[in-house]
Amino acid sequence: MNVLIATSEAVPFAKTGGLADVSGALPVELARIGVRPIVMMPAYREALEAGQPIEPVGVRLEIPIGGKLVTGELLESRLPESDVPVYLVRQDDYFDRSGLYGAEGQDYQDNCERYVFFCRAVLETIEQMGWSIDVVHANDWQTGLLPAYLATEYGQRPVFEGIATLFTVHNLAYQGSFWHWDMALTGLDWKYFNWRQMEFFGNLNLMKTGLVFADAINTVSPRYAEEIQSAPLGCGLEDVLRFRSAQLSGIINGVDYQVWNPATDDALAANYDVETFPQGKAVCKAALQREVGLPEEPDAPLIGIVGRFAEQKGFDLVSVVLQDWLQSAQVQWVILGTGEEKYEKMFRQLADAHPQKFALQNLFSGPLARRIEAGADLFLMPSRYEPCGLNQLYSLRYGTVPVVRETGGLADTITDTRSETIRDGTANGFRFTEFHAQALSETLWRAVKAYQDRPVWEQLIRTGMSQDWSWGQSALLYQELYQQIHQQTCSKAGTSHA
Repeated sequence: MNVLIATSEAVPFAKTGGLADVSGALPVELARIGVRPIVMMPAYREALEAGQPIEPVGVRLEIPIGGKLVTGELLESRLPESDVPVYLVRQDDYFDRSGLYGAEGQDYQDNCERYVFFCRAVLETIEQMGWSIDVVHANDWQTGLLPAYLATEYGQRPVFEGIATLFTVHNLAYQGSFWHWDMALTGLDWKYFNWRQMEFFGNLNLMKTGLVFADAINTVSPRYAEEIQSAPLGCGLEDVLRFRSAQLSGIINGVDYQVWNPATDDALAANYDVETFPQGKAVCKAALQREVGLPEEPDAPLIGIVGRFAEQKGFDLVSVVLQDWLQSAQVQWVILGTGEEKYEKMFRQLADAHPQKFALQNLFSGPLARRIEAGADLFLMPSRYEPCGLNQLYSLRYGTVPVVRETGGLADTITDTRSETIRDGTANGFRFTEFHAQALSETLWRAVKAYQDRPVWEQLIRTGMSQDWSWGQSALLYQELYQQIHQQTCSKAGTSHA
């Protein structure tokens, strides 16, 4: 099974979000179970400066963009500690920039043109390299044109016959919407610019394009696949997704336990596993309290938050609950992150006013994020929506009990602590449904009460630490999905790649 994974970012070459983690980890796991993956991405400045060995392939690309030909070249590398090839499309006018998609808070004006070039370059590379590809796996709006090209003009060429397409939605809120005249850049017939296919309220919409033309669609959690079929999480595309519901599924993102493992994490004050966590987490908690300037109080529940300060992540709820709890509860808080100025300002004021209870780390640090995962007792994720979420999975591995809102991947991975889930051993956290500060506060009180019951609390920790949310599990599901859509496509075309 030969799979080409087209992505706009991948760890360790370039990253703005979770897509990069998926694109860097999933192919390695696929290779371990016998799939032959190839990764393709743009050769951004960040990618070329990432410190990875990158060599030119000697392939020159000539890509039609509107009425002109744009040249590029192909570079080759590998995903670390693997034989998975990564091909980077170099075109410095498009990709030698300070940011991936924009700078100084503004998207690049020519983003449509940049990713038209990339998508066509992917397909031209398949043809020039003579690759036999079974599935093209496209990701988010930046690669939404790939299914459309393969279903139209490229699909008529022999090398592309029988190729199936999978389109993965990582976050439907970002859709790649451009003015209608950018349709001319794609080279596709204007007949496809209609309300059923590529047009969306008068604009060209590349997310919709991928959803319409792909053989199969998936998202990064089963719950999110359900949620986006209705408003508000459908972001206007709910009708399209309901129409294609038979081709829509969800697969939870995985965690790289080579990186996220408290037994081997060199950022921690003490290493521990599911057998030694009572001692290890106590050491990590005391070290975290010292590091962020909180009193070393071993019995005070310590709540950790790591994330971008934005309403999507529920920080409007956090700001209300935090102000109340700092006045009334003997609980410590540590928050790591950056984001909207209104939250940064409020958190700085609260940290200055309550230094014994609240520590703000107004920055981003990967090692400190891991120390918070290890040292905190509770990890808070009250997201308005969360396609998958990874921090709750990191928390489970590190023995830190998640408190989450029941949405997307958070609902799929966290089982609420109730008397029945304690009895059957499935409880691994706490969750609430209504997006309201009172619901969050009540759920936190339930969690703090459970913290006082040490046998129950340690059971929650053991359950979470024992669960397997690795990429190995997710890769098997992707392999099954690839095989299914490849067989369906071959049945239609009467072809098969060995």
